[in-house]
Amino acid sequence: MLKGKESLIRLIGKRRRVLPNRQSLFSTNLESSLSVIKEDNGEGSSEHRPGGEEEEKKWVTCPVCGKPVLGDDYMVNSHLDVCLSRGTKRKLTQRTLLQFSFSPKSKEITDLGRLNSTKSNLSQSVSDHNNFQRTKCPLPEVDGPLPLSSITTLETCEEASEILFRKDIVNDKEVEIPGFLSKCTMPKFDTCSTSDKSVQVLETYIVGRKFSDAVEFKQGNTFSLSRDPNNSKDPSAIKVLFMDSGCMKVLGYLPRELAKYLSPLMEKYNLKLEGNVLSLPKHPLDAVPVKIVCQDLPSFGEKESNDCKDFESLWKSVQSVIEYNKSFPPSIVKYQQNFCLLLHEVMKNHHHLFTDDENVFIESFRALSDDSQRLFIRLYTRKGPWFRMSNVSYPEISEYQQAIKGLCGAGYISSFEFTKFNCYELKDVLDMLNVSELRELMRQLHIKVYSTRKQELVASLLASYEDGICPSLPSLVLDRTGTCIQISTSAEFLLWRAQRLFFLNGDQDLSAFLLVDLGLVKYPTYNCKISNHIFPDRSDLLAYEEAIEVAQVMDESIDENNNEMVIRCIEISDGRISNYPGNVFQSSSPNPAGTFLSFFSASWVYSKVITLGVSFLEHERRYKDAIRLLKHLLWAITSDGRRGYWTLRLSVDLEHVGHLDESLSVAEEGLSDPWVRAGSRMALQRRVLRLGRPPRRWKLPSFAESVKRKIKEVHVLGRPLNSNTGMKNRFYGNDGEQCGVEELALQYYAEEGGGWQGVHTESGIWMTIFGLLMWDIIFTDVPDVFPTRFQTAPLDLETDNFYVARKSLIESHLQRIHGGLAEEILITAWESHVGTSCRGVNWDRHSLSDLRASVTCVGGPCLASLCRLLAQDYRSWSRGMPDLFLWRFVGEYTGEAKLVEVKGPHDRLSEQQRAWLMVLMDCGFIAEVCKVSPKVRST
Repeated sequence: MLKGKESLIRLIGKRRRVLPNRQSLFSTNLESSLSVIKEDNGEGSSEHRPGGEEEEKKWVTCPVCGKPVLGDDYMVNSHLDVCLSRGTKRKLTQRTLLQFSFSPKSKEITDLGRLNSTKSNLSQSVSDHNNFQRTKCPLPEVDGPLPLSSITTLETCEEASEILFRKDIVNDKEVEIPGFLSKCTMPKFDTCSTSDKSVQVLETYIVGRKFSDAVEFKQGNTFSLSRDPNNSKDPSAIKVLFMDSGCMKVLGYLPRELAKYLSPLMEKYNLKLEGNVLSLPKHPLDAVPVKIVCQDLPSFGEKESNDCKDFESLWKSVQSVIEYNKSFPPSIVKYQQNFCLLLHEVMKNHHHLFTDDENVFIESFRALSDDSQRLFIRLYTRKGPWFRMSNVSYPEISEYQQAIKGLCGAGYISSFEFTKFNCYELKDVLDMLNVSELRELMRQLHIKVYSTRKQELVASLLASYEDGICPSLPSLVLDRTGTCIQISTSAEFLLWRAQRLFFLNGDQDLSAFLLVDLGLVKYPTYNCKISNHIFPDRSDLLAYEEAIEVAQVMDESIDENNNEMVIRCIEISDGRISNYPGNVFQSSSPNPAGTFLSFFSASWVYSKVITLGVSFLEHERRYKDAIRLLKHLLWAITSDGRRGYWTLRLSVDLEHVGHLDESLSVAEEGLSDPWVRAGSRMALQRRVLRLGRPPRRWKLPSFAESVKRKIKEVHVLGRPLNSNTGMKNRFYGNDGEQCGVEELALQYYAEEGGGWQGVHTESGIWMTIFGLLMWDIIFTDVPDVFPTRFQTAPLDLETDNFYVARKSLIESHLQRIHGGLAEEILITAWESHVGTSCRGVNWDRHSLSDLRASVTCVGGPCLASLCRLLAQDYRSWSRGMPDLFLWRFVGEYTGEAKLVEVKGPHDRLSEQQRAWLMVLMDCGFIAEVCKVSPKVRST
């Protein structure tokens, strides 16, 4: 795999089906540092010469929306395509746009503002649909004792359907939320006096009906409540019991959040709870509205003040949950509730990134019926793009035709019209047929069937239709599929944006909620404190989304071996990387606070594409083109941890083309760059020593002795199973079983090597130890690093800002570790957070006993040095650690540890591994290289 492709794949996440800007992006002429990339290693191309003063950027005003845009041709064209795609009163063509007199942007304008778009036809359909808008209260913010650790809870018999979340701070003030997402806060309760009230009435719901006994509900039915401490899902569960024909039957359960606070009141204060059914639900398994009467509330004297406070605290929590349920009843199914939460959070934190039309469109979703909402969410989470309604069936949806009608009216779905389709759409519809249906269709059309593979059958049908052999194919297909629908382009585009803004990555989607609901993933507890918008302006978001499209096309083109499109993506990225104002990378300081926000800039994405493009050009041996790209990257991006890799590749590629003096100069200049670190720095130092031999350089650099330090080597002989070059080395172990070189080394160290215990873990165990020892530091309150609730680490973990923003906390914590408290901190973190997701922590691979033995044998000083190194530069040092971690006890509470890099025949140390061994020795660790060699056969 090309260098940088994995990183690009992580950035893109799940590929989008529709790329709205693809045509405009790849139809414009660009000027990049490559100019015209030729196969003859760039002869005749105009080379970009970085280092000169950048031309003053010119801004023009869009004639459609009045938005200032960067005045380059490709920026203007791209922006106009976006404006026109939203629909305008005057349809402008590229020819008529050339007749406009673009006016330069005034220097006094500093805020680009929001893009104003004209009303589209969608607004009319939305306004018509709003005539029957229902009044649903939005998701409120809980500002009381409700917990944060569980964003959503398991949808079982004992659960409540609430989604409870914390209060966020945006610029130290509440954010105005448009329409149905306006703020709805929980009421503040004064300290209640229980002595003058003996009876309280609570209105709530019975949930978990699918786990109840068969009982016919009637309005007014009375019931009693009973604790269910043996419930495997929730030890706080409260059953709702009904006396029927002399036996007690389970009607369901109280909501989980309510039971959490009500169950201790029942146990400790012996509350007597009875209730009756207020009304019957529409569907048998829906939540049932009920009224609960709490009689004989306890009274407390002066000597029982602590009990009084405990009771009052629990009772306030009960009231908070009751009030919350009034605003957001648990009758909504869980995935529908999660989707509403996603929209709420996005509109609360990022409402400035949406136009008025987009706000109206998103708001119209709330006006849809429950069936329409549920059907849309179900379809949105499926693969698609087309769906046969005959294959769509969900128990929670009762009126499919009305649901489809509502979604079509609001513009969320569109139906298939076979009179207006092209071959691409026909292929999508044919994909909905199974193999037997396709074969039957081909026999009906008298087309010979030579294959049983679905894709080949579809290709044969399409070829026959394009040749005019079977013009009736669309109608025959629709006779079999019936009604077909798909998510509309506008809905898919907006919801992709909302999903990306909510999770801030492309890997997570609505399934993240499901993983939490099922208890498969548990996210850590932290406070979301937002003081800066990740995307300050809508134009920043649009530029970022466009860059993501280019990255996706780049990834697809490499998979398809489409070299022409790969080059096109490189050209686009190279031309745009320095064309955005306020480039967050430009900084003279090696530790700029807030650098982590640059991860969400267009320049960051384009730099990823170019980095992959460099690997592609090097693979094609087009070193001159790769050199031009690398020079442009190093000139445009002055503050970035990847500068070490770029500098190293530039030096190597210059050597490839025979420019040895320049290669040496680049390596020497790179060593003075504060962003060149770890393995890249080690590699450049070794290059300087190799290339700088006399007569190029007569004086040895100061780091020569350090680089030439000898690393202890241990040689182990083994009986090889195979010794073919390029294949993973396999040996016979001491027990006669086959094993790799690492397992063979472990056996050697456990026996004749000194009785060491150990694991083959590379960086794994150290990332786990770092995560546990620094847990409280990682998840401490720092503004802007936790903008979402589905994070396993702060946004700045891999930047210098992590250490800078927490320096005093980190150093005081490292003093405790240095003083010998590492094991205590480790045990506390394990017991408090076991099973909770955290970057680098693997709960299953390493046991607590092994981790305790590790930190005890390593010792406080070495652990503190290692944790400081990772805190200062996690990105550079989180990979490449030695293969084996060994330890052995010397006394009852003391021991020693050793780290070993294992190399088989024909293997050698990478620069990152060499850098790690050097820094470990500097930290006081025992580190060595174990070389496994095959035994020489006796003749």
